[in-house]
Amino acid sequence: MATVLVIDDNPSIATAMDVLLSLHDIRTAHAASPGEGLARLEQGDIDLVIQDMNFAADTTSGEEGRALFHRLRERHPDLPVILLTAWTHLDMAVDLVKAGAADYVAKPWNDERLVTTIKNLLELGQATRELHRRVRRERRRHDDLQQQWDLRGMVWRDTATERVIELACQVARSDVPVLVTGPNGAGKERIAAILQANSGVKDGPFVTLNCGALPQELVEAELFGAEAGAYTGAGKARAGKFEAADGGTLFLDEIGNLPPAGQVKLLRVLETGRFQRLGSNEERQVKVRVVSATNADLRAMIKAGSFREDLFYRLNVIEIALPPLARRPDDILPLALHFLGPGKQLDAGAEAVLLRHTWPGNVRELKNTMQRAGLLARGDVITAADLGLQAAGPAPAPEADIDRAAIEQALVRHGGVIAQAANELGLSRQALYRRMERLGIARTGS
Repeated sequence: MATVLVIDDNPSIATAMDVLLSLHDIRTAHAASPGEGLARLEQGDIDLVIQDMNFAADTTSGEEGRALFHRLRERHPDLPVILLTAWTHLDMAVDLVKAGAADYVAKPWNDERLVTTIKNLLELGQATRELHRRVRRERRRHDDLQQQWDLRGMVWRDTATERVIELACQVARSDVPVLVTGPNGAGKERIAAILQANSGVKDGPFVTLNCGALPQELVEAELFGAEAGAYTGAGKARAGKFEAADGGTLFLDEIGNLPPAGQVKLLRVLETGRFQRLGSNEERQVKVRVVSATNADLRAMIKAGSFREDLFYRLNVIEIALPPLARRPDDILPLALHFLGPGKQLDAGAEAVLLRHTWPGNVRELKNTMQRAGLLARGDVITAADLGLQAAGPAPAPEADIDRAAIEQALVRHGGVIAQAANELGLSRQALYRRMERLGIARTGS
């Protein structure tokens, strides 16, 4: 049974609350002064507070209630508080709701509305506590991963990213080829570095080649090396990436750009560990762990005849799919702060803009945005205007695109304050209420 603490110097108020709430299986505790109320809270088992705004005789300013509320928020930031106020204190009550109070109720109150508000807050409080427990569990997993594995400075908070990291660490010690898929700028090379850092060849070289950054006629020479005179401009013999990566890891980015002849030779070296430099008949033997990455649809390329199916299955013994940044929204703010560097902060408006932006350029775009904002901002607090995303950015997300988890997490981050959660989600307060009702999320009434 839930317990509501009524902090009011008028015993008749406490009695009326007790009678009313007992009809709805809600227990009531009473404190006649702010000090008694704070002491009672230290005993625990309080799920919600209803507090008066005045306590001393002949005092009507509401300042005692304001002071009590701020002490409650300081000591119990997640505890919902309803303000019991006379009409003269409505402006103050509205200000305190903006500061985090769950709701205000004017005297004399409407029993039905008051009970509905209390029930909704109690339901939301239960959901909030469960979310906090889930967040704590996720943070423990986050800390455990960082302590157990070398994550190459990876910054994340979203569970979707965490699943990717867990899979990478799980398969890292195997020597089988791994294919990392995901859009440009999402961080595929960082996942490849984590695979190397936790592999059985972590002390060996980590060599990278972007197959899309070279002319096709030079990709084979980069991979396998070339003898002097093997092609125009080859004045001397040179080793390729496979030789450089011997005893370590070779990361092949944009593998979908590998030309057909290079695909044939890559397949052979994956199968046998043997290859020839361009212009040479001498076979060379290497032991290299190959990690490749692509933003292309290799299966569609196979159907189109531009990528070998047998090579695909050789490269794709394990596939690690890294989602775009927009599908791991809890990563956005930690990454933004990381890219800003120490001493810089984000205000609420900047956070809201960052969370609403769709990030077509993914982590790379976010990094560029934050570095630019850090240079152009006049102080240490980054505002929405500093980001330069408003004009070019999308409109706030439509209601249908905001799911239950996003709403619940926003409510937790803002202590159940609807106005602040709505601002983060890019919705009006009324639109957020409609969405909550449609999803069956308890409404606070504020």
